[in-house]
Amino acid sequence: MSLLDDVNEPADLDRLTGDQLGLLATEIRAFLVEAVCRRGGHLGPNLGMVELTLALHRVFRSPHDRIVFDTGHQAYVHKLLTGRRERFAGLRGRGGLSGYPRRAESPHDLVENSHASTALSYADGLSRAYALDGVDRTVVAVIGDGALTGGLAWEALNNLATSPGRAVIVLNDNGRSYAPTVGGLAAHLAARHDGGADAGSTIFEALGLDYLGPVDGHDVAQIEAALQKARTADRSVVVHCVTRKGYGHQPSEADEADRLHAVGVVDPLTGRPTATPARTWTDAFSDELLAIGADRPEVVAVSAAMLGPTGLDGFGARYPDRTVDVGIAEQHAVTSAAGLAFGGKHPVVAVYATFLNRAIDQVLLDVALHHLPVTLVLDRAGITGPDGPSHHGMWDLALLGAVPGLRVAAPRDEATLREELREAVAHQDGPTVLRFPKARVGDEIPALYRTGGVDVLRTAAAAPVLLVAVGAMAAPTLRAADLLAEAGVECTVVDPRWVRPVNPAVATLAADHALVVTVEDGIRDGGVGGAVAQALADASVGAPVRALGLPTSFVPHGERAGLLAEHGLDPPGICAAVLHQVSTLPADLDLRVRNRTQTRLSPLPG
Repeated sequence: MSLLDDVNEPADLDRLTGDQLGLLATEIRAFLVEAVCRRGGHLGPNLGMVELTLALHRVFRSPHDRIVFDTGHQAYVHKLLTGRRERFAGLRGRGGLSGYPRRAESPHDLVENSHASTALSYADGLSRAYALDGVDRTVVAVIGDGALTGGLAWEALNNLATSPGRAVIVLNDNGRSYAPTVGGLAAHLAARHDGGADAGSTIFEALGLDYLGPVDGHDVAQIEAALQKARTADRSVVVHCVTRKGYGHQPSEADEADRLHAVGVVDPLTGRPTATPARTWTDAFSDELLAIGADRPEVVAVSAAMLGPTGLDGFGARYPDRTVDVGIAEQHAVTSAAGLAFGGKHPVVAVYATFLNRAIDQVLLDVALHHLPVTLVLDRAGITGPDGPSHHGMWDLALLGAVPGLRVAAPRDEATLREELREAVAHQDGPTVLRFPKARVGDEIPALYRTGGVDVLRTAAAAPVLLVAVGAMAAPTLRAADLLAEAGVECTVVDPRWVRPVNPAVATLAADHALVVTVEDGIRDGGVGGAVAQALADASVGAPVRALGLPTSFVPHGERAGLLAEHGLDPPGICAAVLHQVSTLPADLDLRVRNRTQTRLSPLPG
């Protein structure tokens, strides 16, 4: 029987000898490689966390002592040690084990928000609360050097240095987020573990924190000794552990891009995908931005520690002087982009849609207030799938709809992505946004006509229903229109292309229909559907609007297609919603529509 089979809770680690801990670490790595390669998930970060997590659970008494993981994708080993080994068979699947800490799974999980740079702020507040109550509970915050580049982390350090609370700050320094960590902090930490800095010279000590290290993050005994000392300190202390991302798995350690940070289903022996990857929206964006870079020397690409995942690596390789990685610092990325625009450049800031939530104030008051030409490219918009509620990019359309002068494009296929990206970087009077999902890019969807900037994808004589499809929802909306035609309800299907603000041509089209149904993969509240309804009311168009989209709730993890279907955003769901709405309309609907003047449509050029 393996050692791992006998570990079902942290207390089971107490009886193990040093040699047994080494064997257990090897077994854990083998388990992770097999489980993650089979299901997909975060591999490299967790392989580097094995010994560190073992030491944490031997020194501290979770859940009495609280362990908060920053960017919780590094918590797989923690899940293994807290009784969730069997659930790895359903890792990141609907109803299965989350890829991040999740309160509903275990009392050992406190914080489940998986955005970076938050753990130290949680630890500051929690340790302060315990101090106020006189409670003897240690608060441990585990943060990587990549996450430490975020501004929120430094705000927390500033307060932890003088707080009456006491926290143990475990710095997991592997020199990387996805790619190597950037900036002055990276150089400062490297000098420490390379032996180039004198004792007492760390930035942490200058702030007023204690500092221990650096220690070998793959030596359980060394880590335990440092943690035991930190546990009894009379103020907050940083324990600096140097680890290697992907440690113990040759394909991960050999991967220069990101140490197999996050993988799909891959061969555990090689780390290579078991199937040929499909072309993604990110691939299409990457290729077109590279082409634009040759035509427009003023374009500068900006990343928040995710050059590869957002498709900027190709641009960066071709134009290194015009590519900026600011670290995990989305707020800074947006305001720095504003500075670039003031300087005559056109920055293209590529981030995951969920991470732009952190920089809405900067978009609003640093960019839009000044009418600056900044293009934001939002990867993984809508439902992302297995990464769950903190990673679904479902808030952007509602949040950005409140920004004056900002225009949002939602391409439906690769051709429209290329076209709309070029339109965005050519726009000089205010910010633009281009959003697309985490998915295969799909087949081209040609338009029948374009009228007033709106693409008409399907039409029929006297069609009573106008379907307004937002971006990648065009394909399922067209399939739903086929189902509706079979049921005797003809539809016009349009793609507005630029969805915020609402194009007046949408109201013109709506005037010749008895019902308007919008389909989007963002939240309904404050989304495109609501904006279309307001635009129709302002234009005195009486057709009712039914908005199909996501609820204002936290959608769990699972496959993208399945989650969309659960919320009625697949062809059968859209069809059923339209049929229900049609059933509530007056009986003389067809006659009224036929008596209206049909919208005059202009053919697309060429």
